[in-house]
Amino acid sequence: MFGKLFGRGGKPAGPGLPIVRNVTIGRTVVLDPLAWRRFGSAARFTLDRDTLSITAQGVVALDDGAFVHRFYTDDHIMFQAVSDDREGQLANDFTLFAPWSSEYPGTAGERADWADRLRAPTFMPPDLPAYRRFWFSEDSVDQAPVIFWEEVFDDREAQAPYARLYQSCMLFHRDLPDEGRELLLAITLEPEGGERSHEIMIGLPLSAGEFSA
Repeated sequence: MFGKLFGRGGKPAGPGLPIVRNVTIGRTVVLDPLAWRRFGSAARFTLDRDTLSITAQGVVALDDGAFVHRFYTDDHIMFQAVSDDREGQLANDFTLFAPWSSEYPGTAGERADWADRLRAPTFMPPDLPAYRRFWFSEDSVDQAPVIFWEEVFDDREAQAPYARLYQSCMLFHRDLPDEGRELLLAITLEPEGGERSHEIMIGLPLSAGEFSA
């Protein structure tokens, strides 16, 4: 997952939003709840429904030509697809994330401590178990986070995004029973013209058979 998010992607998404696996603004994604229920209490990821109403869509254009497509609900559940093409026809990597925490750093020390945690081989926030770095090698003691811009739209006909989000992030993971995996995405989020925040999202990888739209 996110294997191509290395380096800074700063190219504009351009007008016209793609439809990825029939998913776009104004449509719904139907999930197989066994994707998370099968892990029971072993997983921290949980979701109270199996249908997502998509109200916003994000596009990340990477320098190597690949794209990340993100689809959001009003309560910030994120369905994500990674593809080699902007249209999403070659999407083959799918994940589902739910917000866990959001904090606004008040001091330079808090910002520096968070930056150090993103670079470390393990990540263990309060009330959560330890997660190991998923991107790059776990053997590296210090690793710079992945950095990119995301353009977010709330209207399929819009010619320009309503928000541009600069992100520094690192993906971590831990094992679950039955060869499962839980993901933790730690993000420094800097909206263009907005206030920096530190975000944690908990997620699961999805197979193509575990969702429809």
